[in-house]
Amino acid sequence: MVENTDVVVVGGGYAGVMAANRLTRHAGLTVTLVNPRPDFVHRVRLHQMVGGTGTAVVDYGEVLAERVRLVVDSAARIDAAGRRVELASGGAVGYEYLVYAVGSGSADPRVPGAAAFAYPIAGLEEAQRLLPVLAATPASAPVTVVGGGPTGIETAAELAERGREVTLVCGGVLGPYLHRRGRRSVAGRLSALGVRVVEGAAAKVTAVTRDAVRLADGRELPSAVTVWTAGFGVPDLASRSGLRTDALGRLLTDETLTSVDDDRVVAAGDSAAPSGLPLRMSCQTAMPLGARAADTVLSRLAGEQPEPLSQSFGAQCVSLGRATGIFQFGNRSDVAVPFHIDGRLGAAMKEAVCKGIVRHLADEAHAPGGYRLHRVKGGAGRRKALEALSAPAAARIPSSAAAEGEMITS
Repeated sequence: MVENTDVVVVGGGYAGVMAANRLTRHAGLTVTLVNPRPDFVHRVRLHQMVGGTGTAVVDYGEVLAERVRLVVDSAARIDAAGRRVELASGGAVGYEYLVYAVGSGSADPRVPGAAAFAYPIAGLEEAQRLLPVLAATPASAPVTVVGGGPTGIETAAELAERGREVTLVCGGVLGPYLHRRGRRSVAGRLSALGVRVVEGAAAKVTAVTRDAVRLADGRELPSAVTVWTAGFGVPDLASRSGLRTDALGRLLTDETLTSVDDDRVVAAGDSAAPSGLPLRMSCQTAMPLGARAADTVLSRLAGEQPEPLSQSFGAQCVSLGRATGIFQFGNRSDVAVPFHIDGRLGAAMKEAVCKGIVRHLADEAHAPGGYRLHRVKGGAGRRKALEALSAPAAARIPSSAAAEGEMITS
């Protein structure tokens, strides 16, 4: 192990905190975490913050190892040749290795009027901007939530349970990850809460105005407040720094999460695209990838070959207000199976997961190296997708392997 080595982690979310904590297992490393805010954002609780039933802010003292130096600033550019991170404040932090964990946020909706009149909630500051708007809006005024994924479902349920008149516009199918049985359960609960669900291709939003949402079939839904949860984007730090990315802007890496351009840069979380096949954006992906990225750095410093990615999935959990939820089980290729747990037990399981996330980070802060979930074997669908990519062009057939790859990257 090289002594007195500087490792910089850019991004203090699930992946970045896990990586930074794990790196402290070796005394010879100086670990610096660069993050634009002084607190940890527990993103899976942002819908509760919007609904007024919880907080999404956790003190870094609870989840970050004491040995990690926190620099509250934004990374403006990565100078890979000079091995330093240039900061928005004008300073810079040097490194021998860098963990790129900038995460994800709201995508550019590219729908006329959405940027001006809709409120995204993928980040803390966005959710905070929405709070006074909701507070100033009568409970009887119509609220439209755009996006049929977990965030949209959870936000719609949270607001409806608080007495809001809510329409959920899916722009496709409700809960695209869910098995059809789980989808029926979610639809039933939303209906019981009074949420109007608008599904199908004709339900795509084509425009947002100050007081309405227009759909592809010409319908216009009254909307005093429009909440936008459709899609995620990633910061453009990698591309601005001259590092190759995929079409969405995620850093291209090999299966050890090492940048294809620079073996001193390792990526983790939503901003990583290993082999051009990024995994599903979620904390279920981010924390294991953070641990894997740290292990890659530690292996290189020890002169060892890093282990390749072996990502396993087990489920997707969605809260449906404070008393109900669903725990949708999936196989290790991240495809939903018929079995799910809903109702109060589903809500309890989702709450246990939310608490468990913070506990995993705190445990790794106090006893680095103890986290093991990134070593669970799985990812058969990913292996098939990788084999398809490496096969001769004539042999590439868009069959079940490609379909599984789509499941992984959704």
